[in-house]
Amino acid sequence: MQQQLDLSQYQNTLSRKNQVLRLFWSIVWAVFARPLPKSLCSGWKRFLLRCFGTKIHKTAIVYSSAKVFMPWNLEMDEYACLADDVDCYNVDKVKIGKHATISQRAFLCTASHDIEKNNMPLITAPITIENYAWVAVDAFVGMGVTIGEGAVIGAKTCIVKDVEPWAVMAGSPAKFIKKRIIKQ
Repeated sequence: MQQQLDLSQYQNTLSRKNQVLRLFWSIVWAVFARPLPKSLCSGWKRFLLRCFGTKIHKTAIVYSSAKVFMPWNLEMDEYACLADDVDCYNVDKVKIGKHATISQRAFLCTASHDIEKNNMPLITAPITIENYAWVAVDAFVGMGVTIGEGAVIGAKTCIVKDVEPWAVMAGSPAKFIKKRIIKQ
């Protein structure tokens, strides 16, 4: 005799309204932003993001191929950039400071699952990328992480803990490489 699995414990914790808004958002971005040249028409893309609740400075840049899961959970300061194919899985808040760059194919992930419980419910925590920081190509930034001011996260680096200001981190697992020094 097989035991019956109780699927009710696996229900989506995000509201139906949230799901409908995300569907509408994904259609709007796919139709009105993705076909545009990657870094052109920034004003139009900022307008679309603002319509869905993003707090975005007039000089911030979001490339057409970037994916923003919940635009109402995104904040971008002046000259902040989400480059080609960035995946901003922002179930929780993501704040990107001024002059901060998130490079190609980086993954900002504000959600995971509680592995201490049988039904592994969704858990979330915000990500903060402070001013002048750079998250390089293919890097992963996990939930609850703050990337300090001026920090550099090297290509393909996996970050699951806070990064000190002006630190250069690389590898998987991430290791401190050196302090970043700006030369004039």
